[in-house]
Amino acid sequence: MLTIAAAAAVTLATALQPRDAQAEALLLIEADTGKVLQADNATYPWYPASLTKLMTAYVTLQAVKDKRIALDTLLTVSPTAAAQQPSKMGFAPGTQLTVDNALKMMMVKSANDMAVVLAEGVGGSIDGFSALMNDTAQRLGMTQSHFVNPNGLPADGQVVSARDMGILARAIMRDLPDYEYFVHIPAIKFGRRVTQNFNRLIGRYPGADGMKTGFICASGFNLVASATRDGRRLIAVVLGAASSRERTIKAAELLDRGFGSGTLSWLRPALGTVEGLAPIAAAPPNLRDEVCGPKRKRPAAENEDEVAGGEDNGFRLFAAGFQPTAGPKPAELLAMPAAPAEPVIVYTGPARTGAALIAVAEEEARRQDAQIAQARAARQAKRKHAAKHKPGDSDKAADKAKVTATIDTRAAKPAAPRHNGAAATKDKDAKPAAPKAAAPKAAAAKPAPKPKTASAHPGAPKTAAKPATTGDDAGKRP
Repeated sequence: MLTIAAAAAVTLATALQPRDAQAEALLLIEADTGKVLQADNATYPWYPASLTKLMTAYVTLQAVKDKRIALDTLLTVSPTAAAQQPSKMGFAPGTQLTVDNALKMMMVKSANDMAVVLAEGVGGSIDGFSALMNDTAQRLGMTQSHFVNPNGLPADGQVVSARDMGILARAIMRDLPDYEYFVHIPAIKFGRRVTQNFNRLIGRYPGADGMKTGFICASGFNLVASATRDGRRLIAVVLGAASSRERTIKAAELLDRGFGSGTLSWLRPALGTVEGLAPIAAAPPNLRDEVCGPKRKRPAAENEDEVAGGEDNGFRLFAAGFQPTAGPKPAELLAMPAAPAEPVIVYTGPARTGAALIAVAEEEARRQDAQIAQARAARQAKRKHAAKHKPGDSDKAADKAKVTATIDTRAAKPAAPRHNGAAATKDKDAKPAAPKAAAPKAAAAKPAPKPKTASAHPGAPKTAAKPATTGDDAGKRP
């Protein structure tokens, strides 16, 4: 028994000692009690990426709960919202939609423009909403978190920790039970476009019921996930995974360990509650080179499906008292198709239900069909135009002849002086051109000193018939 107690003490010390922050941050807690089941780098500062949208949703839904706004309140897409980087819906400035639809688009598609629409609608501006986010974080005890925008796009001062995300996840479940469905919508449908939730545990992992993914190069692949089995709900946080697949596998492994921990729970050292985890003063790691560097075979993306499974540490698993549940392994679960689920219809404009909702969805589908047909026609016209003006064999031959003629003409222009100069150089001893008919004409046309010069220099033929500069220039040619 003493040996087991000593092993447990060593495990506790190891668990509380932070690992290399460049690796990843992991946290597993019980939703009801906040009890920590596993914590690795859980209090290291980290870039949240789109996990930020969990706070955006919390602040917005708290405003709905307090009746400061309503789910059917119409919001307008501003130029600032429309200018956000992807992922986004891409609506033009002036487009209106309800709080309800903006929330669904933000939580499922992770639409950055919709996060700004909500921020401006609730807080008046991005800065105003960020102040509400920070006030809320302090009230909830998220002491390591600070926000400067509502969507998690890269920005100085945008930071959280796995500990703080666990606290926020518990707050959503505790404070907003009537609106929690926003964090586990499997898919949305806008016209004909269906977007699946980036959280791949939904519809695959038994009992999965939320919450949100996030990714920028500096943060790596992040995920806050929850699942419920036999009335027990767990929250897993993964920050800094190398791929979307790896973050999903790691979250599933954490949840498996938590649900299978009953038989050896007496071996597990007490780690306290999530609020009691001691913050670490450090700069957030920047994983850009590891996640988006030149060594990657393809660019990293939020919805990538790259094979990169996480390895299990058997000693840590035993010493912490976890026992994996029977059933498919996490990697096998990801290979399975998601459970069938009807996507939730989203749309622009005022709130609609029943036949009106069906009508607006069909109208948007027709609009998208028209756009697709127009784009297809434009591509076909471009291909036809290119084929029509593509040079044929005769055109190629004509072009080749023109090129040849051009080259010959250019070559012929300097040929005459070059030939005369060369002839003059080669035939210095023989002077056949002088006695020709041109010679007497030249003699008659020239004054007396010229013939004398010619007779004085018999070895330079044709020099009398040409200017001296021409002869000099010819002699200077290489």
